[in-house]
Amino acid sequence: MTLKDHFELMARYNQWMNESIYEAASELEPSLLSADQGAFFHSILGTLNHILVGDIIWLKRFAEHPSHFKALEAVKLIENPDTLDALLYHDFNELRDARYVLDMALIDLCDQVEVYDLAYPLAYYNMHGNKFEKRFGYLLQHFFNHQTHHRGQVTTLLSQNGVDLATTDLLAIIPEA
Repeated sequence: MTLKDHFELMARYNQWMNESIYEAASELEPSLLSADQGAFFHSILGTLNHILVGDIIWLKRFAEHPSHFKALEAVKLIENPDTLDALLYHDFNELRDARYVLDMALIDLCDQVEVYDLAYPLAYYNMHGNKFEKRFGYLLQHFFNHQTHHRGQVTTLLSQNGVDLATTDLLAIIPEA
């Protein structure tokens, strides 16, 4: 398995898990989705919005890679969120649609990335205007880790509302040898 294979697998796992979470969350009433449950981003809807916000910010940064990934052309047109807790979508179905679009762009990105792209030092600015430069492969790994972290929070919130997500392990989609 190459590092490229790893990121392709992670992109597909990401899409599978996001679809599973959104399907599970669709069982709840809108009032429960937006109810403050004491989580860092308050609610299921708030946390799902935060994941989307983080994805938009990072994918827009990735779009500045000199390889000019075609998969991210549409992402460049998305407005940058102002804050990490921005509620971009109050409507669950609109949020779900936006999630799907980004997941497909991410799968396409990982299909387009070449191993040499991962070693490239990508310069970016954080939301406070501080400049950083880190290797693209590490940033891409952070991107997936961020989603996994917050999906775990959503899974807990769903469980607290009586919704069992069942299988969430990456192991479930790793191909047989």
